[in-house]
Amino acid sequence: MSTESRTAHPGVIAVPEPAGVLLIDKPAGVTSHDVVAAVRRVLHIRQIGHFGTLDPFATGVLPLSIGKATRLAQFYLKSRKAYRGVIRFGFATDTYDATGTPVAEPLECWPEARDVERVFAEFTGRIKQTPPAFSAKRVKGVRAYELARRRETVELEPVEVEIYAFELLALNGAGAEFAVECSGGTYVRSLAHDAGSKLGCPAHLASLRRTAVAEFTESRAVSLGDLERAAAQDEATKLLIPLEALLPDCPALVVRGREETDVRHGRSFELAQALRADRGLAPGMAGHAPAISLLKVMNGDRRLIAIARRVAGNVYHPDLVLA
Repeated sequence: MSTESRTAHPGVIAVPEPAGVLLIDKPAGVTSHDVVAAVRRVLHIRQIGHFGTLDPFATGVLPLSIGKATRLAQFYLKSRKAYRGVIRFGFATDTYDATGTPVAEPLECWPEARDVERVFAEFTGRIKQTPPAFSAKRVKGVRAYELARRRETVELEPVEVEIYAFELLALNGAGAEFAVECSGGTYVRSLAHDAGSKLGCPAHLASLRRTAVAEFTESRAVSLGDLERAAAQDEATKLLIPLEALLPDCPALVVRGREETDVRHGRSFELAQALRADRGLAPGMAGHAPAISLLKVMNGDRRLIAIARRVAGNVYHPDLVLA
């Protein structure tokens, strides 16, 4: 997948840039930025981003946006995420995880499963969560972790997040294995720390693996080694999830001719009666169906050309035009 193979020359048809999402199974000990840099080197593509970072000590699903897919990151900012991990009771750390420094001497803590489950239930739903001091949040323009490293006071405002499920899988002595599903922006480290505080037993996040981000699950994730081997055989593009498969819950609209031209030029359009959300409802129910907020707009070849957003009534505007 070299850059040269995609360069147009007189009389030669240019090969389109690869575009899609690559699911990497991030190993522990590297940053999400390190993974992006490694994939850039392997694929020889500069336009690569990601749909949400993972802490260096964490492993698991890291969706990387390749080529034009980077422009769809905005639609995944608050995506639902799923994790499995272990909470270690007995001592808390300044980072709220196993990479930090204990903030006090360890205590003998052996919480009962029923107490852990009760506390997990208390954190389920919409909650206000204070991010860790060692986080990328900004305080007067400075990253919070920079202040924390200098041992300066870090005061962060609580933010609202949603915990869809928080389940105890096993309790082995001072370690609680758990699974959690939560909204984007949730700090699982804070969940571990706060759960310990609720139990009266200091705790930290001992390990963490992300198993899903939105529709992207670990079953489709590949290692960096797998990617390198595929690239060596010129088969790396086969690992990409195509643009057309993204946002699977978003209805698709096929346009042709003048309609396609209008969309490509960013002009608003009205959704045809046959495609409206309330079509087929019983008399008197029209207007009660949920409006379609986003549409994937495809051309006649079923290639994604735009994402359109509802602006009023049945009028949509191409917020994002890909071609």
